[in-house]
Amino acid sequence: MNEPHVICLYGPTAAGKTGLAIALRQELPVDIISVDSALIYRGMDIGTAKPTAEELAQAPHRLIDICDPAESYSAAQFATDARRHIDDIIAAGRIPLLVGGTMLYFKALLEGMSKLPEADPQLRQELQTRLQQKGNDTLHAELARIDPASAQRIHPNDPQRLLRALEVYYVSGQTLTELIQERHGALPYPVVQLAVAPQDRKVLHDRIALRFRQMVEQGLLTEVEALRQRDDLHLDLPALRCVGYRQAWQYLDGEFDRATFIDRGIFATRQLAKRQLTWLRKWPGVQWFDSLDPQLTEHALRYCRQVPENFTRFKP
Repeated sequence: MNEPHVICLYGPTAAGKTGLAIALRQELPVDIISVDSALIYRGMDIGTAKPTAEELAQAPHRLIDICDPAESYSAAQFATDARRHIDDIIAAGRIPLLVGGTMLYFKALLEGMSKLPEADPQLRQELQTRLQQKGNDTLHAELARIDPASAQRIHPNDPQRLLRALEVYYVSGQTLTELIQERHGALPYPVVQLAVAPQDRKVLHDRIALRFRQMVEQGLLTEVEALRQRDDLHLDLPALRCVGYRQAWQYLDGEFDRATFIDRGIFATRQLAKRQLTWLRKWPGVQWFDSLDPQLTEHALRYCRQVPENFTRFKP
């Protein structure tokens, strides 16, 4: 294990990634970097299943609580921040262990970023005005004519990504699909890739339902109520699009009853897990582990120690 390398631990929400990461840290010289687009936000602890104070004392996580919920944080920012931490950990003679389920963050870090044009505030405002006047479907149809592949990826009800795709085209003259195929800055270190999930999808669904109900009992609604007291937060912000938070906010707005809130929160979390699994099933070089295996830690440790034969190398 002398060659500098990185370990990546993937998995859908509620699969048991945090527990396995802490167990690995007790046996390997690793420092943990969180790869989670929800854990970055301060004051959003219960609904994001943020590691507890006791867990963080056992195994500190980097890139947790680095943003205010009013702020945006991009995959490019994550790749830059994570790369800095990776370099620091390796320079200290230790192994970076990246843990999370935000696959867009992993992709940006491991494969590099596309050279997309910077935002154009004036153009963005014009597009925003058109969106308000003509509606999402009209602009989505426009994107479908310009860039069918992006239109297929981006839902009409995702205005942030829809406007960005149009902005990229009108600023650069190239489609978002064309530009994202030209990536640069892949991670130069080899990677050991693990993924953890229950083999039975029903088990994962049951775990998601149980955990969401526990979040509600632990004070999720109180946490969201505190966010609602702020004048600078609203449901269009990325932080409030995190599963559970949107549904809680809508419930507190009186849009539906408590039972519906819980059902919608569970459903949204299951949909997130489905998207994570779909992405991971296509990800190259991943070794899967059953999160219900009583010897999970031993098997994962054995795999991590079998280097360099288990390395995946991403092209610079």
